[in-house]
Amino acid sequence: MARRSRAPWRLLASTLALTLVLAACGGDDDDGGSASEDTGGGGEELSGTIRVDGSSTVTPLISLAAEDFQNENPGVQVPVGTSGTGGGFEKFCNGETDISMASRPIKDEETQACEGNGIEPLELIVANDGLSVVVNPENDWAECLTVEQLKKVWEPGSTINNWNQIDPSFPDQALTLYGAGSDSGTFDYFTEAIVGEEGATRTDYNPSEDDNVTVQGVSGDKGAMGYFGLSYLLENEGSVKGVEIDGGNGCVAPTVETVQSGEYTPLSRPLFVYTKPEAAQRPEVKAFLEFYLENQETITEEALFVPLTEEQLATAREELAAIEGA
Repeated sequence: MARRSRAPWRLLASTLALTLVLAACGGDDDDGGSASEDTGGGGEELSGTIRVDGSSTVTPLISLAAEDFQNENPGVQVPVGTSGTGGGFEKFCNGETDISMASRPIKDEETQACEGNGIEPLELIVANDGLSVVVNPENDWAECLTVEQLKKVWEPGSTINNWNQIDPSFPDQALTLYGAGSDSGTFDYFTEAIVGEEGATRTDYNPSEDDNVTVQGVSGDKGAMGYFGLSYLLENEGSVKGVEIDGGNGCVAPTVETVQSGEYTPLSRPLFVYTKPEAAQRPEVKAFLEFYLENQETITEEALFVPLTEEQLATAREELAAIEGA
């Protein structure tokens, strides 16, 4: 399968997202996109709408899966929205979506919000990812940064605004910061891994739920630093440059191989989708999740993520079987 650029996925997601206002809850009597009774095994065409929203990091992955799935099942629509991990959980717990994309595990308070509305969130790991600290390609001094250096830059109250404050050997170059917004699971993970407390960060940076904003900001400013998922680094090589991270065992570059092996610490992480029993038992949702797991290696590699390990894939299949049988 030829590698596709991220742009068509964004266009696909944006176009299909317009159908959200027309899609009703999967179990409602007035659902205009309800599935056929067929489970997909009898040769009849699947139909319906699978409503997806959540993490901007996971969006390219699930958008690609949705595109491929719809090519095989033209009667099914899979609109993919991007509200960030937190925003996605809010919609999911309000019953507005069938699948919620997340770059971190669901929080206790989010689970409680779901359960308060009679929704049981069920988790599936769909890929692995590494957060990447990126700089402008003209930055020829910050080849490797330690976790401690990053903490001093990003911790609450930090007044570091020049590269030579990070390391005296670095040049007198103004530092501009870009990163994830507070609704993003990337924000939660980065602050916990680097600062040591989830949500703890300096506030004088350029936040966005759209990682493309960080790409544009860093690529246009020699003194900029930002962070986002590994896939955005791989997709934008030449526009931004990844920094090696020293988590205590030497400098390690963010790559598919180092994330898969566990060498890239502490910024490696799993990525998730969440669904609910009543959604997963619908023929079109069940078929989509099974399609993803069956093709996860191809999809993750094409989308520039890190495939599941054999153990993770076996666990995901077991969990999906349990969800469908719940």
